[in-house]
Amino acid sequence: LESTGYAYINMTNNSELLTYSSVWPAIVILPLVLNFKQIYIDLFPVEWYNTSPTNFWYNNEGSWPSPLGLSLGISAVAIGQFFTLVYFISRKYSHSNDLISIQKVGAPIYDLLEGLKTHLGQPEGFIMLGGYLIGTWMFGLMPASYYSFSGGINWIHVLLQLLIQDFVQFCMHVLEHRLDPRLYKVSHKPHHRFTNPRLFDAFNGSVTDTLLMILVPLVVTARIVPANVWSYMAFGSLYANWLTLIHSEYSHPWDSLFRKIGFGTAADHHVHHKLFVYNFGHLFMYWDKIFGTYKSPSEVALFNKGI
Repeated sequence: LESTGYAYINMTNNSELLTYSSVWPAIVILPLVLNFKQIYIDLFPVEWYNTSPTNFWYNNEGSWPSPLGLSLGISAVAIGQFFTLVYFISRKYSHSNDLISIQKVGAPIYDLLEGLKTHLGQPEGFIMLGGYLIGTWMFGLMPASYYSFSGGINWIHVLLQLLIQDFVQFCMHVLEHRLDPRLYKVSHKPHHRFTNPRLFDAFNGSVTDTLLMILVPLVVTARIVPANVWSYMAFGSLYANWLTLIHSEYSHPWDSLFRKIGFGTAADHHVHHKLFVYNFGHLFMYWDKIFGTYKSPSEVALFNKGI
C-alpha cells in the first residue's frame, strides 16, 4: 500500500509538472509566434523595422529607431506576465488544500485584488524598467545588433544574457548587503522587510535597489551579448517573469528539477529573505556555490520539508 501511495504521488507530481510547465513557453509566446515562418514579415511593413544591425547613436542621417521593436518587447513581457499570473492564481486557488507553503509559519494571507494592485503598480519595478527600455531604445542607446529583426531567436544569446544579467545582479546584491550599512539601508533593506515573501512582492523595493540590481546589470549585459531584437525580447520576458516566480510563497512543480541543475527556485530565494546572508543569486545558484554563499532550503529548520 505504501509503495502504491508513493507511485500515486509521483504520478500526480509528474502530471502537475507537465500541466503547469507550459507557462514557460507561454512566457515567450510573442517572439515564438512572430518568428514562426517569419509571420512578422507579413504583419508589419518593412519600413517599420531594420533588417540589419543599425547604429542610431552615431549616424549622420538624423534618423530615429522605429518603436516597433520596443512595443513588441514591452508587449512580450506583459503577455508573459499575464500567463505567469494566470498560472499562479489558478494553481493557488485550484490546489489550495494541497499546496504546502515554503515556510513553516505558512503562506501570507492576503486579498488577491490587493496583491495584484501592489504587484502591477510598483514604480520601482515596471515603471522604472519601462522607462529604461523606452529611453535606451528610442534614443538609440542600445548596441546596433539589438535593432535588427533578422536571424530569429538565438537561444545561446538568450542563455548568455540570463547568465550575465544574473551574475552582475549577484555582484550588485552582495555589494548592497556588505559594502556599507548606509547603502543597504537606502537600497535593499526596504525589500527585506518581506521575510516571508509572496509572489506579488517581487518588485516591491526601492528606486536605488532597482537601479543597482536591475538596470545596471541590463546595461552591462547589453554591451557584452550581441543579441538581436528577438533574443532581447525573449530574454526580457524570461528574466522579468522568472524574478516574479522565485518570490512565490509556494514551491513550483519544476523546482526539484531546477535545483538539480542549479537554477534558482522560490525556496532558494526564500532562504535569502529569511536568513539574509545566503543565496544572493536569483535565476541561478552557480555564483553562490562558487563563492560559498549557497544554503539549501532543506537545511533551514524554519522551512517545510519536500519543497
